[in-house]
Amino acid sequence: MSTAPQSFANHAKYDPPFHFFLLPLAAIYIIVAVTQLVRHPGFASFWELVLALGFLVIIGRLRSYATHLQDRIIRLEERLRLSALLSQPLRSRIGELAERQLVGLRFASDAELPSLVQRTLEEKLSLKDIKKSITNWRADEFRV
Repeated sequence: MSTAPQSFANHAKYDPPFHFFLLPLAAIYIIVAVTQLVRHPGFASFWELVLALGFLVIIGRLRSYATHLQDRIIRLEERLRLSALLSQPLRSRIGELAERQLVGLRFASDAELPSLVQRTLEEKLSLKDIKKSITNWRADEFRV
């Protein structure tokens, strides 16, 4: 866990086993497989390249499954949070927020959330714009 308070500038996280082991391993495997195919063309070296690409697809899909599941959970949490914090008529407009907007709003403090939701709905803010607009950051240390 980082010692500095989380903010727009430092909220992105790396998952060391994924980013610093699996991805480089897949890249190296593909380079080796292409090299083998060029040096020794044939079915075996072609198949090795197919396996290397398959490995890259597998690790990419595993990562996307995890992040998509987290987004679904965040969407549910934020809808519950918004239902508790927003007053009418803003509460009735929660369904108008896109998934990416809800994911961005999770970083807003309870105090600034109503005004940021209003602005998001009126200006159709993107995920990045929402994050940049937050003044009192609510850290999310659990996202992988």
